[in-house]
Amino acid sequence: MLKLIKKSVAVGLGIMMLAAVLTGCGSADQGDGRTKLTFQIWDTAQREGMQAVIDAYTKENPNVNIQLQVTSWDEYWTKLEAAAESNQLPDIFWMHTNEILKYADYGMLADLTDLYADENPNYYTDHFSEIALNNSKGSDGRIYGVPKDKDTVCLVYNKEMFDAAGVAYPDDSWTWDDLVSASETIYEKTGKYGYMAYSDEQLGYWNFVYQAGGQILTEDKTKADFLNPATKKGMEFYIGLQDYDWCPNQNYFAETNPGTAFFSEQGAMYLEGNWNLMSSLENNKDMIGKWDVAVLPKCPDPLKGDGRATISNDLCYSTGAHGKKLEEAKKFLKFLGSEEGQRVQGESGAAIPAYEGLEYTWINVFDGKLSVQNCVDMFEYGVQSVNNASRPNWKSKVNDQILKIYSKEVTLDEGLKAMQKAVDEASAP
Repeated sequence: MLKLIKKSVAVGLGIMMLAAVLTGCGSADQGDGRTKLTFQIWDTAQREGMQAVIDAYTKENPNVNIQLQVTSWDEYWTKLEAAAESNQLPDIFWMHTNEILKYADYGMLADLTDLYADENPNYYTDHFSEIALNNSKGSDGRIYGVPKDKDTVCLVYNKEMFDAAGVAYPDDSWTWDDLVSASETIYEKTGKYGYMAYSDEQLGYWNFVYQAGGQILTEDKTKADFLNPATKKGMEFYIGLQDYDWCPNQNYFAETNPGTAFFSEQGAMYLEGNWNLMSSLENNKDMIGKWDVAVLPKCPDPLKGDGRATISNDLCYSTGAHGKKLEEAKKFLKFLGSEEGQRVQGESGAAIPAYEGLEYTWINVFDGKLSVQNCVDMFEYGVQSVNNASRPNWKSKVNDQILKIYSKEVTLDEGLKAMQKAVDEASAP
């Protein structure tokens, strides 16, 4: 079995297991006879969408009262781990691919593999993609979360800056060469930054690695693949963008994230996840009509594949393995993964439903303000977000090495070797 997490965390979760088995947990019944369930999420932008799903369920199940709890990303995981340690997990909560292996492999999540067995033994595979299901599994291959949504990474661009520079808008014919050429022209003509390549995984270099035909982890996820020539090709291109005048350096991004720079009209392009597009529209109404989204440019000469890739991630809904209200929580989870539950989520604009065939519900919410069909089109070549059980141990080490490459403290080859070693040591049995 893979080395899952740091020893201190492993000990803490081991204690969680024991506490859960000994005592169980759950929410008390309402004084009015209704069953009270707590539902915890981390994104305020999805508050209304999740409340809409709750309302749809409780309308048909008036005997249940579900309280939505919203926190920030950092606070969410701090609270969730503390809740697990004290045996007070919420009745339903979001689970992210970064964390699901930790919680599932230590027995803290309910096994939901057979949730729909009574109505359709093939329910999951009939209605959810392989990527969505893989992101909902533990190391044992069992399902510990009902797929919630799915996403892709898109290229956001400022139409006014392209017009001012006389450059055609990005389309599906674009390659890395077009990205560089457009950035150079925009910088020369307008004085604004071109593509803003900040050091990030899902919203940065991972996409370019897979476009070049490389990969971050081997197929069995037991080792890194940073020494793969195609992986090096993608990283060399992405990191090298910082050497152009039209791209801010990482010191700039330490103070200003690319989204802020973009909507301050300091730069023409950056990568964004489709999950942030609706909030970007709502928070920057003065920019409506000035920007749009496109598919990611492809690698013009990949060492493997056709040069196209976008990182695709998914969230899922989970519940604790030992909750006192486990059966009631499972009923709500079953609704969350149903066509109706997923449709309500999509129509709220919260996220693209994980349920296959309901992508249009999310697209329609934008009412033509952005070309979000491009986000959906990229699922055809989506790549599962990178993860293995030991990632909490190697993620920061890899990121530190990348920053050393950016700062020229180490060469690309030296950095790649160090990253390979960090992942392999952390992932060793």
